[in-house]
Amino acid sequence: MNLSGTTLRLARQSDAPTLAAMSRDLIEIGLGWHYRTERIGQLLGNADTVSLVACENACAAGFAIMTLGEERAHLVLLAVRADHHRRGIARRLTQWLVETAVTAGIATLHVELRAQNKAAYLFYRALGFEQTLRIAGYYRGRETAIRMMRLLRAPGLVPLAWRPPTLDKQ
Repeated sequence: MNLSGTTLRLARQSDAPTLAAMSRDLIEIGLGWHYRTERIGQLLGNADTVSLVACENACAAGFAIMTLGEERAHLVLLAVRADHHRRGIARRLTQWLVETAVTAGIATLHVELRAQNKAAYLFYRALGFEQTLRIAGYYRGRETAIRMMRLLRAPGLVPLAWRPPTLDKQ
C-alpha cells in the first residue's frame, strides 16, 4: 500500500529495537520504558499479533501493533513520528488493522489512551471508536486512561464461514 511515498508492511523481528525506541520516545514519555526491545520482540513473534510498519525511504515513520483474541482485539501501540504527522499514516495503519480484525471475525477493537491526549481521542472518535471507560491511575498509577472501543460486529454472533463460490456446471 502506498500513501504519499509511505509504504505499509508487516513488522519483522529486526524492527523490534526501532519500534521499542519509538514507543519510548513517542508513547511512553514520562511513564518509564515498558515496551523495550524484548517485549516488542515477543509481540512480533506472537501468532495472535498483527504488527505493521509505515516506511518512508526505508525508515520507520510509524507503526501499529494489535493483538487478537477470540472476539476482541486490542490496539496495543500506535505511533507516528512527529515529522510525519498529518499525512494520514496513523489513519491508514488503523484502517488496515480494523480490516484485518473484521476478516478474522473479531467483534470489538479496544484501545487505551492518556486522558489528556485530546488529539488521540478525536482521532479515534473520527474512526468510529466510542469511549467506554475512564481508568484512574492506569498508567503507572499516575495518569488516567480513556478506554475506547469500536464495534465490528455484534458479539456472540458467529460469522458465516467463508466458502469458495460454486462454479456453474454446464
